[in-house]
Amino acid sequence: MTIKQFDAAVPNIESNGSASLRKSTDANTSPITQISGTKKTKHTKKKAEKDTKKKKEKVQAKATGKSNKKKRNRETDKKPKKLSKKVYEKELRRLQIELVKLQYWIKEKGLKVVVIFEGRDAAGKGGAIKRISECLNPRICKVVALAAPTEKERGQWYFQRYVAQLPAAGEIALFDRSWYNRAGVERVMGFCTQQEYVEFLRSCPEFEHMLQRAGVVLVKYWFSVSDEEQEKRFQDRLNDPTKRWKLSPMDLEARARWVAYSRAKDDMFAATDTTRSPWHVVEADDKKRARLNCISHLLSQIDYEDLTPPPLKLPKRQKNIDYERPPLSTQNFIPDTF
Repeated sequence: MTIKQFDAAVPNIESNGSASLRKSTDANTSPITQISGTKKTKHTKKKAEKDTKKKKEKVQAKATGKSNKKKRNRETDKKPKKLSKKVYEKELRRLQIELVKLQYWIKEKGLKVVVIFEGRDAAGKGGAIKRISECLNPRICKVVALAAPTEKERGQWYFQRYVAQLPAAGEIALFDRSWYNRAGVERVMGFCTQQEYVEFLRSCPEFEHMLQRAGVVLVKYWFSVSDEEQEKRFQDRLNDPTKRWKLSPMDLEARARWVAYSRAKDDMFAATDTTRSPWHVVEADDKKRARLNCISHLLSQIDYEDLTPPPLKLPKRQKNIDYERPPLSTQNFIPDTF
């Protein structure tokens, strides 16, 4: 480009809103250099905006569990090493803070959240539920663990006793076992007829879609544990008096029917793993990793914002008034055993 051609192009540049080249404060800078500088400034600005966006997405992904990390091939890849206690406690603390933020959001927006935990015996469902619920308000987050149905409940519509446990607006219900008992233990142990079982598989997806249409957020988890790891945990429960209550005659019988339960699970998935209400499998041989993965995934299922209220300020304690309290000897204290 000649100087004349360049000078002729300058008015067009100015009319399009670009920086004026003729009003440069530096008389020694040529127009060509100024155009180059303008392009460089725009490029730098765009790069900065892009970097800021990436950082924001990274922070959000870390908080909610969303990640672009390539999924591990569970058929061929080796299992990751077990998490250290230090890493586990640090990540659990971070995720539990996010759960509290999610709780405020659910309460504020009036969401109804149902989380189902199913899986093998000793797969770690209870431990995951405990880590989720222990940091939340029990008036907002309730754990549902129903006993065997009574004679009256056996004569009801199958889903009826579970419907009574569904959350109201602004509540979370964590189901430790659920209506899927019919597809698992009831089928394998013969507690229901073949007709009742088939009807359940037919009506369950419709029931769940009805809940979702009514505004319920439904998340389903299946905790998967290997034969070897389950055996190890069963032995641990047998040898520990504080854990022995976790084993029931039904658990031992289920152990003897491992293959039957595997088939029942596969059939259940085939009928109820729908696009609108999918199953999410949690690999649970490593308890710590399973808990963190489950909580992280749960946070990713609901878009939420931080509505945590500002810190409270304690008021001053009431000053002494003209009142004399009764002596401590009038109160019945428990013995100082320790």
